[in-house]
Amino acid sequence: MGRRRRPRERDCAAQGARRHCRHLAECKLVSFPIGIYKVLRNVTDQIHLITLANNELKSLTSKFMTTFCQLRELHLEGNFLHRLPNEVSTLQHLKAIDLSRNQFHDFPEQLTTLPALENINLEENEIVDVPVEKLAAMPALHCINLRFNPLNAEVRVIAPPLIKFNMLMSPEGARAPPP
Repeated sequence: MGRRRRPRERDCAAQGARRHCRHLAECKLVSFPIGIYKVLRNVTDQIHLITLANNELKSLTSKFMTTFCQLRELHLEGNFLHRLPNEVSTLQHLKAIDLSRNQFHDFPEQLTTLPALENINLEENEIVDVPVEKLAAMPALHCINLRFNPLNAEVRVIAPPLIKFNMLMSPEGARAPPP
């Protein structure tokens, strides 16, 4: 007789802890589960990646941002987010954030204060204007994806000569393909 296998959920949790990440994608979450704060309270500083993609989140709390302040990557694509809490500025180690396929109308300017941020994905939102000067001043920024946003003509003309990073944009008037 061989050893008994642990349930699959425990295997996933153990793997996630070893990788310093939490995956809660495609769980139909409307908010971050409060119980998770209690379960992870002793290891939050070791969690470097959280995936909350393809849920039904409408907002994130300031507690989420301040609790997981050691994050390096945050995947929030495919939700109903339209803004970020000001406390996103506590994510001083964040290197990548994916906010694609959400409901942002305004560029989340708090992101421009993050010194380690290298990649911002805002594809398929409703953003018209972008703080080009603030983005140009970001020391680590390599790429910002703004494809399939109704960017104004001024951003399209002014941005390229001012920036030293890749700014991905769709042709004017382009629409995202249906899912």
